[in-house]
Amino acid sequence: MQTKLADFIKNTPQGQEADAILRSCVHCGFCLATCPTYQILGDELDSPRGRIYLIKQMLEGQPVTKKTLSHLDRCLTCRACETTCPSGVRYGALVDIGRGVIEKQVKRDVLSNGMRYALMKILPNPRLFNTLLKTAQILGPLLPRKLQKTVPISSRSDHAWPVTNHARKMLILDGCVQPALAPNINIATARVLDYLGITLIKADQAGCCGAVTYHLNAQLDGLDYMRRNIDAWWPWVQQNGIEAIVTNASGCGVTIKEYGHMLQHDSAYALKAKAISDISRDISEVVYLELKKLKEKFSAQSFPDHQKMKLAFHSPCTLQHGMRIHGIVEEIMRVAGFELSYVPDAHLCCGSAGTYSILQPQLSKKLLSNKVTALESGRPEEIATANIGCLMHLRKQATRPVKHWIELLDERLSIGR
Repeated sequence: MQTKLADFIKNTPQGQEADAILRSCVHCGFCLATCPTYQILGDELDSPRGRIYLIKQMLEGQPVTKKTLSHLDRCLTCRACETTCPSGVRYGALVDIGRGVIEKQVKRDVLSNGMRYALMKILPNPRLFNTLLKTAQILGPLLPRKLQKTVPISSRSDHAWPVTNHARKMLILDGCVQPALAPNINIATARVLDYLGITLIKADQAGCCGAVTYHLNAQLDGLDYMRRNIDAWWPWVQQNGIEAIVTNASGCGVTIKEYGHMLQHDSAYALKAKAISDISRDISEVVYLELKKLKEKFSAQSFPDHQKMKLAFHSPCTLQHGMRIHGIVEEIMRVAGFELSYVPDAHLCCGSAGTYSILQPQLSKKLLSNKVTALESGRPEEIATANIGCLMHLRKQATRPVKHWIELLDERLSIGR
């Protein structure tokens, strides 16, 4: 795609990156077949190719309107188009650049600004989020019925964090909302790794990965969250023999793996950010490397028929399209004795997509309905996923229990412990 970027951006790092990405697009249209919003709306401007044209026009200095903003807002950033694209167009990076530019050129209304500001202040702040969640749960019966359905129910853990001190050590990102909504996920992760001879450590000063704020177009604030995490992890990485930084929320994981790219022009953090990204691992990658040990465990253990479970696995977009991790979780769960049901259109987004379900509720509900229908079509007993956002979103409509796959693996390992 030929481009002629406007003076305001052409000589900037963002402009140079955008120009290279735009030139890699050959207009083939393969992305239309896998774009969730295009499938629902049928408007090419709500497809990756259409949005690429809109971003190109904007970066070339042509006028943009609230209609352009709406088309970019409706993008899930699921990156299914990247998986499909034969030319390797880095659409996710391009749409981030485009959103950063249009946010400065098109004013949002007061309600939209207020909603986004509230999300940026509440979600990355675990203490504030936990307080508001508990208040909403206490007041739940007094709220209007429509609002009652939006208040998530927290789960509890019957287990404690392992205290064993192994020679092998890894860090974990505690997460923003996950400790309040599903504390068992982190504990189950620590217990599984403890079984595998790895001690999991939380760095107290680490916080939000930066994804929520960054993708709400407050990109400078998002980068500050990333720098804070690097500062919290760096002493551990330098001095304590940390093998990896583990994430069990794929939305956070894909972001941390891209710290090196996002901070490449920051002279104070570029090298550190790359080093952090290089040792960032989704929990599935860590467990998969220990699969031999799991096979030995489960081959010596026969499960009664009532403990054999048919499972549907929802692979989050950030796992399969962002990090390009395919089939690993499924193999781990088969080794653990689960039967995996077939899920049609498994590449499509569930509609959670960070804050998307709040900011684009109608499209999100349609995607959720389609995803739950697909997941439950094979009549599984339970549904597993790998991201807290997807987990909470699926629970709104699924008729089967929804858990993180690491919780189910921990349950299996607990049999006979």
